[in-house]
Amino acid sequence: MNKTQNIISISNLTHIYKNKKALDDLNLEISKNEIFGFLGHNGAGKTTTISILTTLLKPTSGNAKICGFDVVKDSMEVKKLIGYLPENVKFYDNLTAYENLEYFAKISGIKNPKEKIFDILKFIDFEGIENKKIGEFSKGMHQRIGIAQAIIHEPQVLFLDEPTSGLDPMGIKKLREIIIKLNKEKQMTIFMNTHLLSEVAKVCTTIGVLNSGKLIYKNSLKETLKRFNNENSLEEIYFNIEQ
Repeated sequence: MNKTQNIISISNLTHIYKNKKALDDLNLEISKNEIFGFLGHNGAGKTTTISILTTLLKPTSGNAKICGFDVVKDSMEVKKLIGYLPENVKFYDNLTAYENLEYFAKISGIKNPKEKIFDILKFIDFEGIENKKIGEFSKGMHQRIGIAQAIIHEPQVLFLDEPTSGLDPMGIKKLREIIIKLNKEKQMTIFMNTHLLSEVAKVCTTIGVLNSGKLIYKNSLKETLKRFNNENSLEEIYFNIEQ
């Protein structure tokens, strides 16, 4: 574990895809226990960033570290430290919630995971639904089980890629509550890609704005609201930052 407060460190990160820079010399540091909201339009490079940080994609140049471990050179160590909920998480629809989590627990090397699974189900308010098949779940329930599989090995950092996309208001509220609980009760650092400004205001402690692969803004949410105190909404703040 890195003894510094920066649990995520990104230095001069560049990724070129089909002769286009998806990331362009990105530098970013996230402190421990932050809920970081990564904002940007479609194609800005947010998902590319998460893909590199979760060891799914190698950068063209530059480096990134999680808790002091390089995501390329120390990928196996990094995988032990992180959880990841992609925008469209895949499960076995014919298996129950419990059976899916048991499968992911075994992949993570957790022996005798029954107690841990039931603790997580309780944490996400899923008690009594563990024997229901995933294929019968709503989108919101699906995402909550996605969170459960991402944290079953108790990671230090949780990556979320558009976690509230396609959810109804109740689903968004439930997921928001879980994210805040993970941060406060389990001291997880959260890195969240999102385009929903309303969710940033209710969940995040720090925000960053990515535009065409470049980081054009980073500050605490509190300081951001102070800086743009004459604006009528977070949407206007966002558009002013991007200009």
